[in-house]
Amino acid sequence: MLLAIDCGNTNTVFSIWDGVRFLATWRIATDHKRTADEYFVWLSSLMMLTKVEARVTEAVISSTVPRVVFNLRVLCDRYFQCRPLVVGKPECRLPVPPRVDQGTTVGPDRLVNTVAGFDRHGGDLILVDFGTATTFDVVDTDGAYIGGVIAPGVNLSLEALHTAAAALPHVDVAKPARVIGTNTVACMQSGVYWGYVGLIEGIVREVRRERVHPMKVIATGGLASLFAQGTELFYAIEDDLTMYGLVLINAYNKENSDGR
Repeated sequence: MLLAIDCGNTNTVFSIWDGVRFLATWRIATDHKRTADEYFVWLSSLMMLTKVEARVTEAVISSTVPRVVFNLRVLCDRYFQCRPLVVGKPECRLPVPPRVDQGTTVGPDRLVNTVAGFDRHGGDLILVDFGTATTFDVVDTDGAYIGGVIAPGVNLSLEALHTAAAALPHVDVAKPARVIGTNTVACMQSGVYWGYVGLIEGIVREVRRERVHPMKVIATGGLASLFAQGTELFYAIEDDLTMYGLVLINAYNKENSDGR
């Protein structure tokens, strides 16, 4: 079975793929100091508690935090006796290479989302990922990643607002009942929620102006469903887009291996 690992700036997600579906998905806070042994104790305990009987024989990793990759490699090698495929490394092939400025390094999560989005929805896409950063990935007609936009993430913006303004409390992200807030928390929630709806709609509008073909907008990430309540922009919401992309990339590399 395949162990798919998506390491983001905030959380690291582990999923077990049996060839047809994901048997289970777990997440843990990203910490570059966490050792391979700690990963295994945590992961094996969860597999036992959720009664997931899986013998991992292969692994694929996407990580936006380079320092974490070493211990994830050791985890796969030491406890599952397999060499993981790491998205973004030279040995990891993509169905369609990205078309960006020479020398530009594209985040592996963006490449993975591109592959998954194209497989499920075809080309001419704008993928909006609500993560630590809010990213907009533009997928060309043939499935190539051709660039995008990076904006501060929703929770990051809230934290910055709380940190920089002593009188403002920390608040959760929520859709307010009314745009006009009548207390501090409601005002902050309205500003963040409707501010991000405006940001999303504005960026998508400008991207569409630069493109010849109509563009479908696909949302992913933990807050996608929440922000879908405030706009009719999204063609689809894909909760497992990144993990599914890892499965596709792993399969593509197996099918196109030249023995290396």
